[in-house]
Amino acid sequence: MTTAPGHLAVIDMQRVFAEPDSPWATPRFDEAAAGVRRLLPAFGERVTFTRFVAPEKPTGAWRAYYDQWPFALQPPDAPLWQLTDELAAQARHLVDAPTFGKWTPDLSERVAPTGRLVLAGVSTDCCVLSTALAAADAGVEVLVVADACAGVDDDSHAKALHVMDLYRPLIRVVTVAEAVGEAS
Repeated sequence: MTTAPGHLAVIDMQRVFAEPDSPWATPRFDEAAAGVRRLLPAFGERVTFTRFVAPEKPTGAWRAYYDQWPFALQPPDAPLWQLTDELAAQARHLVDAPTFGKWTPDLSERVAPTGRLVLAGVSTDCCVLSTALAAADAGVEVLVVADACAGVDDDSHAKALHVMDLYRPLIRVVTVAEAVGEAS
């Protein structure tokens, strides 16, 4: 397989978003996971998985957020925050953040050699969007892989993709085939 250009960040493919009985269940999680599985071989070691985790003690506006979602105030090693089993086995590099956006110094450092961030995961309309915008603001070329992402619902997913695509050429919405097929 040809090596795809860039660094792949797989955003928040965690049990809390995968399990149908979770308050944060993402309906098309399995479809996004299928897209991620298709992307992984093309990026080899240039993959970072991320996890959204609750802070030990929420501050600022996050207090009201966790008042709305008290079930989520669990430590980072709680089962809900774990990556799904199939993807956890492939997560050699992991970044945790108590924020929607995962554009952390660690992810930035891993992306720097390629200058291109390829995003997949959940949810398109929250953590993927927040990561894409922050990376684009930092001057990184961002590809959002539409068929390897899922939103809280189909409409929100489509709207988030549309908004991100408005940021061209900083952010481009692509398919798995396009992300894997592009040459350096």
